[in-house]
Amino acid sequence: MTDTLTFDSLTVPMQALRLLAVDFPHLPVPDIDLTRIYPDRLTLCFHDGLDVFEAWREALGVPPDAVTYAVQSEGKTRVLKASTVYAGAEVHLRGFTDVATDGGTA
Repeated sequence: MTDTLTFDSLTVPMQALRLLAVDFPHLPVPDIDLTRIYPDRLTLCFHDGLDVFEAWREALGVPPDAVTYAVQSEGKTRVLKASTVYAGAEVHLRGFTDVATDGGTA
């Protein structure tokens, strides 16, 4: 039998989320993911353009060289990823946008 986690197990990322709302109320709202699988993790996803990802990256002090870039969905979607620790929680940033179909490069 596995141990059942309680709601209290998510205290660290929930407190981090609360502080993010207080510290950065001017930034766009991301999609937010909390999971009992990784109880110390808070994931913020951005689907409204990579400029939103960049605003959050900069606000959290994540250096540009700590960002990874990938393409998924058969080359149709750009993905930026970065991670940091904020208020004791692992905060993962994920940014998604369509790859330009006008002949531009990724």
